[in-house]
Amino acid sequence: MTPQSFASRADFQRLTVEAMAWASAQGCRELHAWDASFVDWPLSELSLLQGLTAWAGPGRQLHLLALQYDDLARRHPRFVRWRRDYAHCVTARAVEPELRLEAAPESLLLAVGPQACLSLRLFDRHLWRGELSLDMAQRLRGLEWFDALAQRSSESFAPTTLGL
Repeated sequence: MTPQSFASRADFQRLTVEAMAWASAQGCRELHAWDASFVDWPLSELSLLQGLTAWAGPGRQLHLLALQYDDLARRHPRFVRWRRDYAHCVTARAVEPELRLEAAPESLLLAVGPQACLSLRLFDRHLWRGELSLDMAQRLRGLEWFDALAQRSSESFAPTTLGL
């Protein structure tokens, strides 16, 4: 399959929901997601949360990587609740603030299943240009980039907040 381009915020959000449903149907064990803050992701939409819930079985892991999670916590309370309930399968890390992110995608979602892989990349947040690809090489390049960035990050976005 050739990469499918998109050029609107609505398409990005629709494809994100479809990618989560695809990951669940394909039996993907790991998902890798990058965004500076995840505020533009449809994380409070019921369809996306249902897809994540269906996906979140034993041995599954969602790896989140961001610059910060404060905006996500304010904008997506349903996802924050889901993250608390499924803390066993979510890791959330924040990238060191001084790290330069040249040539980084605006957003990235990677998934690999037993039969296929998926890469959803947003290149330009102003024009909402990006692509969805089922190419393994594309996914591997994205994963190498994600792993390199994750090495320069620390744990963040705790599933619960302890009060004093």
